[in-house]
Amino acid sequence: QVQLVESGGGLVQTGGSLRLTCAASGLTFRGYTMGWFRQAPGKEREFVSAVSRSGGSTDYAESVKGRFTISRDNTKNTVNLQMASLKPEDTAIYYCAADPRLRARLAITPDEYGHWGQGTQVTVSS
Repeated sequence: QVQLVESGGGLVQTGGSLRLTCAASGLTFRGYTMGWFRQAPGKEREFVSAVSRSGGSTDYAESVKGRFTISRDNTKNTVNLQMASLKPEDTAIYYCAADPRLRARLAITPDEYGHWGQGTQVTVSS
């Protein structure tokens, strides 16, 4: 079955950096748009970033543009989220997700993604 496993979360100070990795198995990885979402306590899950099947197109939430970079390696079945200039408001559980549909645009809502990882905690201290 499809498995998405996130890693790389942790505790970092304001202004610091982290690199999240999602390792995928049980799917034809290059056939999926991959996304990152996050959910803070008491808040809804929100879109962070997405990358197209080939890696040639990306999208970002306004709140992370210029600070986060998404990339994928279709030879290793991994998708990464490089996070820099982290802020306390970036604190959340970060989830990796996979969308099998070919759409006119990258999927940015949770309902569009059919597979999810278990999440990794990112905590940014002030």
